[in-house]
Amino acid sequence: MVPSEENQLVPKEDMFWSCRQSIFAEMKKKFSQVESAAEEPRVLCIIQDTTNSKTVNERVTLNLPASTPLKRLFEDVASKVGYVNGTFDLMWGNGDNVTDTTPIDQNSDKTILDAGFEPGKKNFLHLTDRDGEQPHTMPEESGTTDDSAQDRFIGPLPREGSVGCTNDYVSQSYSYSSVLSKSETGYVGLVNQAMTCYLNSLLQTLFMTPEFRNALYKWEFEESEEDPVTSIPYQLQRLFVLLQTSKKRAIETTDVTRSFGWDSSEAWQQHDVQELCRVMFDALEQKWKQTEQADLINQLYQGKLKDYVRCLECGYEGWRIDTYLDIPLVIRPYGSNQAFASVEEALHAFIQPEILDGPNQYFCERCKKKCDARKGLRFLHFPYLLTLQLKRFDFDYTTMHRIKLNDRMTFPEELDMSVFIDVEDEKSPQTESCTDSGAENEGSCHSDQMSNDFSNDDGVDEGICLESNSAAERLSKAGSEKSSLLYELFSVMVHSGSAAGGHYYACIKSFSDDQWYSFNDQHVSKITQEDIKKTYGGSSGSRGYYSSAFASSTNAYMLIYRLKDPTRNAKFLEAHEYPEHIKQLVQKERELEEQEKRQREIERNTCKIKLFCMHPTKQIMMENKLEVHKDRTLKEAVEIAYKLMDLEEAVPLDCCRLVKYDEFHDYLERSYEGEEDTPMGLLLGGVKSTYMFDLLLETRRPDQIFQCYKPGEVMVKVHVVDLKTESVAPPISVRAYLNQTVSEFKQLISKATHLPAETMRVVLERCYNDLRLLNVSSKTLKAEGFFRSNKVFIESSESLDRHVAYTDSHLWKLLDRHANTIRLYVSLPEQSPGSQFRRAVYQKSSGDSGNLDEACERVKGSVGNMKSVEAILEESTEKLKSLSLQQQQEGDNGDSSKSTEASDFENIESPLNEVDSSASAENRELENQIQISDPENLQSEERSDSDVNNDRSTSSVDSDILSSSHSSDTLCNVDNAPLPLANGLDSHSITSSRRSKANQGKKETWDTAEEDSGTDSEYDESGKSRGEAQYMYFKSEPYTADEGSGEGQKWLMVHVDKRITLSAFKQHLEPFVGVPSSHFKVFRVYASNQEFESVRLNETLSSFSDDNKITIRLGRALKKGEYRVKVYQLLVNEPEPCKFLLDAVFAKGMTVRQSKEELLPQLREQCGLDLTIDRFRLRKKTWKNPGTVFLDYHIYEEDINISSNWEVFLEILDGVEKMKSMSQLAVLSRRWRPSEMKLDSFQEVVLESSSVEELREKLSEISGIPLENIEFAKGRGTFPCDISILEIHQDLDWNPKVSTLNVWPLYICDDGAVIFYRDRTEELMELTDEQRNELMKKESSRLQKTGHRVTYSPRKEKALKIYLDGAPNKDLTQD
Repeated sequence: MVPSEENQLVPKEDMFWSCRQSIFAEMKKKFSQVESAAEEPRVLCIIQDTTNSKTVNERVTLNLPASTPLKRLFEDVASKVGYVNGTFDLMWGNGDNVTDTTPIDQNSDKTILDAGFEPGKKNFLHLTDRDGEQPHTMPEESGTTDDSAQDRFIGPLPREGSVGCTNDYVSQSYSYSSVLSKSETGYVGLVNQAMTCYLNSLLQTLFMTPEFRNALYKWEFEESEEDPVTSIPYQLQRLFVLLQTSKKRAIETTDVTRSFGWDSSEAWQQHDVQELCRVMFDALEQKWKQTEQADLINQLYQGKLKDYVRCLECGYEGWRIDTYLDIPLVIRPYGSNQAFASVEEALHAFIQPEILDGPNQYFCERCKKKCDARKGLRFLHFPYLLTLQLKRFDFDYTTMHRIKLNDRMTFPEELDMSVFIDVEDEKSPQTESCTDSGAENEGSCHSDQMSNDFSNDDGVDEGICLESNSAAERLSKAGSEKSSLLYELFSVMVHSGSAAGGHYYACIKSFSDDQWYSFNDQHVSKITQEDIKKTYGGSSGSRGYYSSAFASSTNAYMLIYRLKDPTRNAKFLEAHEYPEHIKQLVQKERELEEQEKRQREIERNTCKIKLFCMHPTKQIMMENKLEVHKDRTLKEAVEIAYKLMDLEEAVPLDCCRLVKYDEFHDYLERSYEGEEDTPMGLLLGGVKSTYMFDLLLETRRPDQIFQCYKPGEVMVKVHVVDLKTESVAPPISVRAYLNQTVSEFKQLISKATHLPAETMRVVLERCYNDLRLLNVSSKTLKAEGFFRSNKVFIESSESLDRHVAYTDSHLWKLLDRHANTIRLYVSLPEQSPGSQFRRAVYQKSSGDSGNLDEACERVKGSVGNMKSVEAILEESTEKLKSLSLQQQQEGDNGDSSKSTEASDFENIESPLNEVDSSASAENRELENQIQISDPENLQSEERSDSDVNNDRSTSSVDSDILSSSHSSDTLCNVDNAPLPLANGLDSHSITSSRRSKANQGKKETWDTAEEDSGTDSEYDESGKSRGEAQYMYFKSEPYTADEGSGEGQKWLMVHVDKRITLSAFKQHLEPFVGVPSSHFKVFRVYASNQEFESVRLNETLSSFSDDNKITIRLGRALKKGEYRVKVYQLLVNEPEPCKFLLDAVFAKGMTVRQSKEELLPQLREQCGLDLTIDRFRLRKKTWKNPGTVFLDYHIYEEDINISSNWEVFLEILDGVEKMKSMSQLAVLSRRWRPSEMKLDSFQEVVLESSSVEELREKLSEISGIPLENIEFAKGRGTFPCDISILEIHQDLDWNPKVSTLNVWPLYICDDGAVIFYRDRTEELMELTDEQRNELMKKESSRLQKTGHRVTYSPRKEKALKIYLDGAPNKDLTQD
């Protein structure tokens, strides 16, 4: 056996080896194929969809073999982006073919390699529209079956602009597809203006009703008789034509709503769709009067029913006939926790009669007594189009809120109404004898206006029929109607949401193909019968009381059925059946749509980019938006920009060009030499919503040539410095490369400026006040900190200054001064008569230099006689010092002439007009040096803003804002950081330490206080001017302000080193103002002409910027420890109890009596109040409320907290001051007389304690009311606590059960509380309705004038109205 086995194994082994060899050969062949395929080059394609601004930033990437046919490329792109293949084009976006604007041939047999695609590189393609038509979206059911397709899908978003609107409403709450276009459904949607979904649902239903649409088409508009804009039928006609013929996905309804007389605000009001249906039908009936369509609404939608009452004793029946346009069906009966299960059940309940018995018995005319009766409704006639309203909105009397009933209610697709007509109890023979001879009332079937008088005059019974023929006819007619009352459902209007608001959409069956569609605003999609069943509402659970709370909020609200009658059922008119005027309208709308489409196409292919231009003559940078079609060439774009910037008269066209520009860095990125014929779309990188760069229209003189700007270059502005004249020249633009060395850069500058490079010093200004000398020749510009746009200063003289250390050199000092010099515009004050005294004092002390006019003339003539402003200052400095010393020694004797200038603002905003000063301080002469204050002697001080309020009504709240939020600690710091002060502390730490000091209660006299609580004095104790350490630059010249700055007002243009202190700055201005610096104030002008007084004399002008404006006002400036105070008069019995009097200056440590003495002459001179010191008091003012009475011995800052822009009340006394101690309490009482319906005047009551009993005694004493009859209540709100006399008797908390005033609910702990009191035995006056209405008008007018709230009135819901004249009546009394 073994040999035989061996003999058998040999051939098997040969077979095995032969098979294995063949397998290896096959595998080798396959591997070689794979290897060759792997060696085939790949092509990377990046496709950008430019058909939509929302997808323009999306990129689709394909990595294909080079042998891929172009057809396969288009198929892959279509699959990737979700478009139908053949509805879009591909164009080159880069490479050698960038100038080729022809689409790639989809039908070509070429491979992508043969078509010009480059392997190993990025090949950019633009996906564009084909023949102006947007690409078709791939239907969902025809999508790819590849499992990875969903992962790769980057399909288009909803197309912007494709519906011809900008407010495309997209609901996210519904499952119906939103990507199906008209090509799929054949229908057009309606754009939701904002909250007009209810309107869209009704319009689509009317459009899908053949009988209504055909009748509307037959009506012809006469333009000679009516304005088409206000014609509702005509605008509906246009809308229906567009819905039938438009190629858009959705169209606007603004023309229709405009014909209703609605404005844009109506689009934000959501209304009930059933209410709209009623109102629109009424409007159409009015518009269609005396036309063939006059009775159209009634013919289609109107039915009849009988409202009857039958006596159960004699069988007599009284009735009336009502008409209806819709039948309201109750979802859940009142008081029941079970809802009706179906529409049929609700219809039976609708006609179910009720028994009138007990107290509700009916008075029978025949029985002449009250009898039990049956009351109900009976349908007599159903309309052709039956409308059922499901009353899902109800009122919950438990929560007192509107609610929505989401209970389930089914409705059939076919509804047999024959069972509901003429259904009644047949027991009484009088029932058969009833007739419809009664008067028909045009009303609703659910009208509550049921008449109780069912009998005719003259004793004739309306309900008894005397002719038997009419009964027979009626019975036969009813029998025929019963046999033909089968209705089919074709429209379901669905509401999703709550009673507070929601969304409407319509489910409509087309009579053309019996297919159901969802019309959800602009989205139209196919749906099934199952989707209709989802609108029944409710949930799968029981229909219990709380089932509605957990049910779906999306359910049917209105149902429309059509009678199934082949003889009456109409079909939609075909195009050849249209009346002639509709054919013309169709043609007109098509032309308009084509024109709009072309315009949209142009817009979609228009590049919009920012355009800048430095005007060659005005030298101002102009800005505009350049809009140019992507196919326009660069040369054409230059012409457009040239005209846009209005340069025709300034420079020739051939002296202009467009360059790529970066506005933020002020950097010219590149120029476009040789590309004049290149399309702008290619130059700008396609049509984009935003560009990362701008364009600059560059100009040149005819004798100049344009410089070439290459990508990668940096721009350098070179300023040449002349040490001899101490001047800085205007910049010269030079372009360099970051990899250039400093040595090479010097050679470049040398060629541009013709200055020797060997002696050249180059200083780079990297940022503000950062001046860096470039002294390492081998360093690159990049290493030195150069960026896109740079600024350098060069000096190339052979002076010895080159050998001095850089920080000690003349160059550094000059550049440092140049960097810190700013230009300010100073408005000088007019010489008002009120300042004659101050001017006289100053002129007497300082000679003629105080005359402002002569000083200005001196400035104007400084060029001729070489006498500069500085010379004027030198003449007056010593005189000013001596004057200041004299004034300090003599004391402040000029208090009687304190300024009372009013404030120029009420509500203050943060300044936003800080201007960059880096490039505007050029080419200025840097001249003489002026002394500035010594930093070592500076002290910190608290801001004390001056009043700048025109209406003189700044409140204490505003004062807090002025003194804190807008204090100079933060306001003047452009970096919003605390300013470093001279003592090394920041402003915040000083403020907090000052607050702690204010509470220490140190005893000091007000005129020798050492603490820093006000502003610094300009001079130290010796009268010596603070300023002998440094020299700062100051130069001024007269300036002519722009028009509108005030006639005759004088201006100075001042160039000053911003490191100068305010004190020194004011000293320099003294010769021009004409008074000492202590007698004028400096106000900084912000945006919108808001002003703040600058009072920190030791602070510098570092927060100021170039071209800031300053206003000088006459008036004594505050000294150390002083505060500006607003004084208001308190008039408790006047309509306006708060009256501004004047500005005063109080000082820390001053007593109240001393401040009253200071006020007396000012009150006499400025306010005409001749008072004695004991005839008035000062008291705290909090907003408009009077507060604590200040006693004469109180000291400011110790007993009374005082702050900047403080406010106090001045109250004139009728007699001797009764307030002698802080333990006393002063309240303002006012008697209420209910029998006369009036309030007495205020009377002050001074209490020795907070006892309620003492208050009652005092009130009884001044009024004569017995003590036991006194009732009082605390006033509410702001003084004078106004309240309507119609409300005071019951609305106030009278007679609170407390024993002291300082506990709840009174909390009267301070002076000034308002107390109303009355006699409890006094009866309230009874008013007639006429008297009450008249009194209500008077009280409303009085309280509105005083700004007090009358009563709370919630905002009412705006009524739905359609205005037949096209515009609402401007009736002010209408809600």
